[in-house]
Amino acid sequence: MGSVSLKIGDGTARFKRATFCSSAVNILMLFSVISTNLFALYAFTSSPKHHQTNNFLHTHKNISLISEQVSLILKEIDSSQKKLAKMEKELLGYDTLDVSRPNLPFELKLFLQHHQLPLGKDSRTGITEMVASVGHFCEKSADLLSQYMSYKVSGPCPDDWSLAQKLILRGCEPLPRRRCFAKSPPKVGLSPFPISLWKPVSDKILTWSGLGCKSIECLNKKKLSRDCVGCFDLSNGENQKYVKARSKTDFVIDDVLGLGSGGIRIGLDIGGGSGTFAARMAERNVTIITNTLNIDAPFSEFIAARGLFPLYLSLDHRFPFYDNVFDLVHSSSGLEVGSKVEKFEFLMFDIDRILRAGGLFWLDNFYCVDDEKKRVLTRLIERFGYKKLKWVVGEKIDTAGSGKSEIYLSAVLQKPARV
Repeated sequence: MGSVSLKIGDGTARFKRATFCSSAVNILMLFSVISTNLFALYAFTSSPKHHQTNNFLHTHKNISLISEQVSLILKEIDSSQKKLAKMEKELLGYDTLDVSRPNLPFELKLFLQHHQLPLGKDSRTGITEMVASVGHFCEKSADLLSQYMSYKVSGPCPDDWSLAQKLILRGCEPLPRRRCFAKSPPKVGLSPFPISLWKPVSDKILTWSGLGCKSIECLNKKKLSRDCVGCFDLSNGENQKYVKARSKTDFVIDDVLGLGSGGIRIGLDIGGGSGTFAARMAERNVTIITNTLNIDAPFSEFIAARGLFPLYLSLDHRFPFYDNVFDLVHSSSGLEVGSKVEKFEFLMFDIDRILRAGGLFWLDNFYCVDDEKKRVLTRLIERFGYKKLKWVVGEKIDTAGSGKSEIYLSAVLQKPARV
């Protein structure tokens, strides 16, 4: 920019005059600085707007993509929840019966209709709706079920207990409830307890519809089962059961009760015939529930007429009792549920479930077809680890049948504690 001399001494300063060339350079430098600043200013003012626009467009595009992805995820979640709900309903049998099929009675459709909980989802159970309980195999007997559910609402129920039992034996259990009045004729001649235990029951207070026999005398002439030969005759033979041993496989009740640790107070009798076991136990202040069906005879009504507790339930149904509640479970040949070992195992495990630790399982004169059947039963029982308090295998003559010698097993077993 030219030379500059500064002379200090007299308090003055002098600048030498710059040349033309140096002035041109100065002007060029000034122009360069100014133009550079202008470009910088433009960059600072215009570039952010352009960058912001690009960022805005890019961000908007990303948000759109994320929104689409979230929407797809939500749809997948909703679809999965619906699939899980459908699977749950199928597993639980909620939709086993298709209520949209034609010819189904309105009462059945109404009973099977789902009802939403008034306050929404239950926080403890996760249930959102109440669903009527009905057996899976009702679907296989839809025609019979439709017949069972065809009636006049608030009118008399059809006389169809045999139809109901046929459905139960086909696996349609539990049956749907009905909104009709069951026939209830007066039962004149019922005796007070405990006289009722052994007083003969009148034919007039029993229901004979759907049965071959129409009197107790007729029933006593038939072999209804291995455990019920003349079992409705309370004055001859039946009153000697469990108090007098007729063979080595017959156990006396007092002897068995003496084996129970902690006392025997309540029990279940499976396939208990006319209720004689429960009657003998009632005399000893032990409450027994007798499980039975009305196969060829009015077992349930007869047991109730004796002042005892009948439970109308098939052996394919899970016992409607909580775990470890019974002191005693008694059964005889009525425990037989078929040739498949697995089916018998399911029943035995359910018996074990309701029997308390220290409780007794009394297997009373269980009929063994042959030695193989006895070995299978023995191996199964031994798997449970029960203590064998009594174990007797003997032979009896089939007096009401072929007259041949048959093998029977009687045992009193004590359930172990399991922690």
